Amino acid sequence: MNGSIIKRAGLLVLLIGALSSAACASRSINQVLADPSRYTNKEVKLSGSVVDSYSALGRGAYQLDDNTGRLWIVSDKGVPRKGARVDVKGTVREGFGLGSFGDRINLPPAIGSGLVLMESSHTAK
Repeated sequence: MNGSIIKRAGLLVLLIGALSSAACASRSINQVLADPSRYTNKEVKLSGSVVDSYSALGRGAYQLDDNTGRLWIVSDKGVPRKGARVDVKGTVREGFGLGSFGDRINLPPAIGSGLVLMESSHTAK
């Protein structure tokens, strides 16, 4: 009986680990753009190269290209330089707005009118 409980507990730990790793598995930008409602308000992981970057006061946005598409990433932790290879995690949002900063910061219109990833963390290579 004791061995049975240990086996079940081990199986449960493996199942939870598999589900959590699948929940944040790396996606392509094309997957996110093709079905935004599937990813909206969910955390995803993306990898690619920074093709455009804007920052002010430790905040900003950068455009990520993974050879399947391009997506704007909004960060409050600083932004990587143009040309950097980046792994990023964040939450997909539609119709992003900058609030009162929108008229003071000259960011590309695509950021304010479309799909963005709100960064929770990134690693530049």
